[in-house]
Amino acid sequence: MVPVLLVIGGLVALIAGAELVVRYGSLLARRLGIPPMIIGLTVVSIGTSAPELAVGIDAMKVNAGSLAVGNIAGTNIVNLLLILGLCAALRPIDFERRTLVLDLPGMAIVALLVFLLSLDGALQLWEGIPLVIAAVLYTIGLGWWTRRENAGRKDVLGADLAAEGPVTAQPEYARGRVLWFSLLLAAGIAVIVFGADALVRGSVELARLVGVSDAFIGLTVVAIGTSAPELVTALVSTFRGDRDIAVGNLIGSSVYNLTLILGVPVLVANGSGPIETHLLHIDLPIMVAVCLLCVPLFLTGRRLSRPEGTLMVAGYVVYLGCLLVART
Repeated sequence: MVPVLLVIGGLVALIAGAELVVRYGSLLARRLGIPPMIIGLTVVSIGTSAPELAVGIDAMKVNAGSLAVGNIAGTNIVNLLLILGLCAALRPIDFERRTLVLDLPGMAIVALLVFLLSLDGALQLWEGIPLVIAAVLYTIGLGWWTRRENAGRKDVLGADLAAEGPVTAQPEYARGRVLWFSLLLAAGIAVIVFGADALVRGSVELARLVGVSDAFIGLTVVAIGTSAPELVTALVSTFRGDRDIAVGNLIGSSVYNLTLILGVPVLVANGSGPIETHLLHIDLPIMVAVCLLCVPLFLTGRRLSRPEGTLMVAGYVVYLGCLLVART
């Protein structure tokens, strides 16, 4: 009964947290005069990737590198094929120029980097350094792009505040609103992390009772469980009409998962420990292929259409089906 209660409680917390993140992330972006996509790519992405970070550190400390790497590979496959595909299947997604010029190439490059570093069967301590550096460079690139985009729009915040009336135009009031929205956004991320932790712990306990490998648990139960924040955030934001945060969250999470969220545990745990062969030869190459597949899909018309989204979801169902048949 305890694992089942953990799963149910985790799902409830995820839904509540996602509502807070989408609502107040959007309001904070508007108040600060920055694109909501940037909030999704940075604050929300790193916040909702906290479950993957916790799983990675715990797994590598006990020499279960396959669980950690399988979680990252499986999470990115879930994010891009299942969740992004589901969002597009519900409503076509239009991409900004920054996504095509910075986010998409960055995701493809770091996916190839992780694959190459893993080929020797483990991630050594020094190999965590370029991953963390890549995360820092990506964040700097996002900041530079945002400043360039906003160079000619410095009056956005002032215009928004003036439209709300003379009271809201007071600096103290404006700062108070920013602080309040920031606190609620942080609270939403904290609730999401708590919910994901409960969901993952309950799911792993259930999987252990069945008796499957660390890599399988990482690719399926833990990957889907730690992707639940992105899934719920994406669905909530789609129905609320704030999809920039959702799309930014999915792409940003995919980049940070492969860099910061994988690199930090490698540094903390002094290496990943051994990685199972089939994970290296099958699942990591599939993850890289999915990241590379996004390049032509995103570039065709600078959008992801409903048929393309449906095919992506179908691709994940086929992958999951093959995984269940081959490894259970």
